[in-house]
Amino acid sequence: MEDPIYASAGEIAAAIRAREISAVEVLDAYLARIARCNPALNAIVTLDAEGARARAQQADAALARRESWGPLHGVPITLKDGHSTAGMRTTAGVPALEHYVPAEDGAVAARLKGAGAILMGKTNVSPLLMDIQSDNTIFGRTNNPWDLDRTPGGSSGGAAAALAAGLTPLDIGSDFAGSIRIPAHFCGLFGLKPTEHRVSMAGHIPDIPHEPRAHRIMWSIGPLARNVADLALAFHLIAGADRGDPDVPPLLVTQPPPSPALADLRLAWAPTFPGLPVTAATRAALEHLAAALAQSGARIEERLPDVSFEEQVRLRATLSKAIQAAFNAPEDGPVPTLGEYFAALYRRDALIAAWEAFFDDWDALICPVAMTNAFPHCPTDAPLAVDGVATKYWRIIGHCGVFNLTGHPVVVIPAGQDADGLPIGVQVVGRRWADERLLAIAGRVAEVAGPFQRPPGY
Repeated sequence: MEDPIYASAGEIAAAIRAREISAVEVLDAYLARIARCNPALNAIVTLDAEGARARAQQADAALARRESWGPLHGVPITLKDGHSTAGMRTTAGVPALEHYVPAEDGAVAARLKGAGAILMGKTNVSPLLMDIQSDNTIFGRTNNPWDLDRTPGGSSGGAAAALAAGLTPLDIGSDFAGSIRIPAHFCGLFGLKPTEHRVSMAGHIPDIPHEPRAHRIMWSIGPLARNVADLALAFHLIAGADRGDPDVPPLLVTQPPPSPALADLRLAWAPTFPGLPVTAATRAALEHLAAALAQSGARIEERLPDVSFEEQVRLRATLSKAIQAAFNAPEDGPVPTLGEYFAALYRRDALIAAWEAFFDDWDALICPVAMTNAFPHCPTDAPLAVDGVATKYWRIIGHCGVFNLTGHPVVVIPAGQDADGLPIGVQVVGRRWADERLLAIAGRVAEVAGPFQRPPGY
């Protein structure tokens, strides 16, 4: 392996195991890349070059003794700055945690380190991971490598920018309203929002360290990468029961099955959801992908379940407001009562059942990630333009929030570019708890949609 920069995490791991390249050589290549490209992006906000190099040297020494640390032996990675990391500050982008250095790894960091990964540093986020841009008073703004004047998304924007620019081969995001999927879409990447409760939330902020957990529903932790294979590799390592998070069931985590033939797939698609406008480029990308899948042999039809999308948006907002108000200052407007909270959960159950019935007939749904692609940096809550029409800022999460409400797994894959050369991604949504099969389906769809493309100049 001559240049590991845009190799996949799986390929780097295999090359290190085969002694084609050393862990130190891989790390040095990434550190040089970070030094050259990160100043313009501000994607990696905490870097431990010395600690990572010491660990890479240990990885090479272990391999010389024929010892393997696991599937990511010697692979350098970054982590979103919401995952607790022992000895490395974890701020979640808020001043109250600016100097917080955890004594222990959270579940995600512990499992990746246990699999042999070498943590280089942390990637930028929005404050408490609660915005669709990545900008905070500690580290400042992260820029999109496709266009520095645009956002890479949030709250996993630093992770997405770093991956797209070749600063890291793998990062782990988290998603309460699109925080994995929107950055993947804005930066032309692959991302997995697993089924709710498949990955432990232990050590994840915005639940403040050493305080009661508020965010027990609608969150998912999952990987961002440059191909589906790395999503599957990372998911297999981080998913599964954990004593630190009793909400995660002891469900067996398996490798994805072989990718099904397109002719055996029943795929639904939708150019948008009721009440949510999308750009003409987004609609065209979905139409083009649907036509290409049909030509490749898939059974694909324009279909959505018979549910109220307006109700889903309203229910997610009700539950989110109740969660936020539990331990923080109330948002504008009345805080839901306990009775209203449980009534919303009751309706949520019915909507989950309706979506599951839909997936009795369809293997996956292909739909937009957001109304538009990467937009110019702007103040939070400023109107956003959808083909020149001003739209409320928070409406952009509408296509994503539906599946936080219901907890369904989603894979984002890149599916083209607009006239300005900005990437467009699509969501591939599947049945709850069937993440491994969804990854296999998404891998097949991605063969038609096309691979990751480097941003110009990177």
